[in-house]
Amino acid sequence: VTQRKSSKRMAAINRTANNKCFGGWVQRFTHQSSTLNCEMTFSVFLPPQYESQSATPAIYWLSGLTCNDQNFITKSGAQRAAARHGVALIVPDTSPRGITDIEGIDKDWDFGLGAGFYVNATQAPYSKYFHMYDYITKELPSVIHSNLNKIDSSRIGITGHSMGGHGALICALKNPGMYKSVSAFAPISNPTQCPWGVKAFSGYLGSSDEQKREWSAYDATELVKQYRGPELKVLIDQGLDDNFYKQNQLLPENFVKASEGTPVSAQLRTHDGYDHSYYFIASFIDDHIDHIADALKITN
Repeated sequence: VTQRKSSKRMAAINRTANNKCFGGWVQRFTHQSSTLNCEMTFSVFLPPQYESQSATPAIYWLSGLTCNDQNFITKSGAQRAAARHGVALIVPDTSPRGITDIEGIDKDWDFGLGAGFYVNATQAPYSKYFHMYDYITKELPSVIHSNLNKIDSSRIGITGHSMGGHGALICALKNPGMYKSVSAFAPISNPTQCPWGVKAFSGYLGSSDEQKREWSAYDATELVKQYRGPELKVLIDQGLDDNFYKQNQLLPENFVKASEGTPVSAQLRTHDGYDHSYYFIASFIDDHIDHIADALKITN
């Protein structure tokens, strides 16, 4: 697959892997991120239609706690449905990497490395690196569209799992019209009201009363109440044997209730016996690719 050569005005990317898959190509790239002040890695799946289509729609996948760009690419099996629809997959990492000047940055599995929570940190020392919201919505799309020149920036969807489901929801709600469709697996839907979210937001955004008032800017359940953009159909799948769901870390019902009366139509499907793992994601990923492909007006 041919990439456009980078000019001085483009963010240079370096391809480190290239594997054929369902007639297309799974590729891995590194690049220097000016938003996160470190080298970042992302993976893509370019469907077999990429070479023949003048413009290829794409779906961003945001992963959950402890993950990197490889978990979804290697475990979900999403390439089959993506190849059928002729849609690319773009899979970033979940946090900045290679940080050496923040003590204890890798101490906790639910905060720091692998746990960027898709926010722009305002609190030192994290504010030097942790601007994952801007990376996902601004820098990475620019890098993609500059170097993978057949990706159609006007036909983009977004989805994700757990922390990444939270990320997908807030990115769509905070940027009306940018993403034509959104879905999520077991998303952290109301982070200001769950232990994971309180811990992350306290560290990245601050915990004073005044700072807590800013948390709602990254809470999908709060954002959806104010959403006035184009109609948005949201598909959410939740396993009922998910321990984090049982521990009230996810709270998808809160999001669905808050969306009532807004331009957001939220469908929550629950599934007996399924947990929080990639076995759950692999079982229903085709439905999510179909859901987003339909909104991108892709016919197979």
